[in-house]
Amino acid sequence: MTYITEQPNISFDGLGIAPKIIETLDKMRFAHPTPIQHKAIPIGIEGKDIIGVAQTGTGKTLAFAIPIIQHLSKKKGRCLVLTPTRELAIQVDETFRKIAPIFGIKTVVIIGGASMNLQLKALKYNPGVLIATPGRLVDHMERRTVHLHDIDFLVLDEADRMLDMGFKPQIDHILKVIPRNRQTMLFSATIPADVIAIAAHHMKLPVHIEVAPSGTAPELIAQEIFIVKKEAKKYLLEKLLSQYHGPVLIFLRTKIGARKITRHIRENGHKAAEIHSDRSLSQRKEALAGFKDGRYRILVATDIAARGIDVAGIELVINYDLPDDIEQYVHRIGRTGRAGHEGRAVSFATPDQGKEVRNIEKLIKIALPITEHPDLPRENFVQEHKQTYSFAPRNKRRRGRHGLRKIRSRGR
Repeated sequence: MTYITEQPNISFDGLGIAPKIIETLDKMRFAHPTPIQHKAIPIGIEGKDIIGVAQTGTGKTLAFAIPIIQHLSKKKGRCLVLTPTRELAIQVDETFRKIAPIFGIKTVVIIGGASMNLQLKALKYNPGVLIATPGRLVDHMERRTVHLHDIDFLVLDEADRMLDMGFKPQIDHILKVIPRNRQTMLFSATIPADVIAIAAHHMKLPVHIEVAPSGTAPELIAQEIFIVKKEAKKYLLEKLLSQYHGPVLIFLRTKIGARKITRHIRENGHKAAEIHSDRSLSQRKEALAGFKDGRYRILVATDIAARGIDVAGIELVINYDLPDDIEQYVHRIGRTGRAGHEGRAVSFATPDQGKEVRNIEKLIKIALPITEHPDLPRENFVQEHKQTYSFAPRNKRRRGRHGLRKIRSRGR
């Protein structure tokens, strides 16, 4: 395993990248590679298989896009990038389109919810890069409108999320069709056992690159927890939205909850949009575009968007609901504090969610500080036998941001 903890103070010049791509990176004002880019790009250019573990927001897409484009610019070939969500597929395509056109390389996005006819038209131009969600790609394969016998490069982006979403049968079907003589790159923020199994069966002596331990939260993100009763969540949300003035991303567990909170936020005078599975692809695109350009200050989302939102300058992520899958916590908060910028993540936990919070802490390997709001009564986590406990005595509490009371030590 190769393990990188700090960003090297070097430029892209020493990584074996073609001058034409370097010139494009300069125009994009990318002066220094991120740690995952620094390590993965040269290995990718060498043609080796890669397992890349990195926190969200660290530039994984460019880490695989540059080697692939450089290879495709020299000889004919095709690449397939699999992603778990439509939003992430669109985001990956946007990154490829910053470099691929200078070499005449075309891309196509194959995702559900989009026009099948438009995808068929794009496929007729024999694009060199196919970016797809597994379900829609299998639909095309069954219709024989996509053939994968000539794929030279395969990227599994956020493979753990694809397995979480139940795409394993589709992924297995796709991997059976793609030639074994290919270069495979797998990137994700977490690498559970199921992903390791895919790597063992479908990759050739992959180089394992880990720029942070699997499940680690970005260091530049300040994190805190409010213990709050369910009926007080809306009140606390209103207080926080009045304290922060930049872009805010709010996560909920369900699409029904997302709709209700979006309506509540709008009724309180905030410009907000929503992204969840009940929204059409065009509606989700419009919401994300509006969030990016500032028409909406607040975006409310379910976990469908946890890895598909790449927006610079998100000031605050609020976990209105804790995620069902604790590993989603890392991906949620990773929407802020991206590309070396500082960020903040606030989570609401009800008194009966002490176990969920402790599981998150085990995953990220830090204790989450608890903050109290002066306008709300103090709450504690409740043990299973209904006894309450406090993580620290009163004399160890201190004032946090905005005069809120914060616990230093959890006393466990």
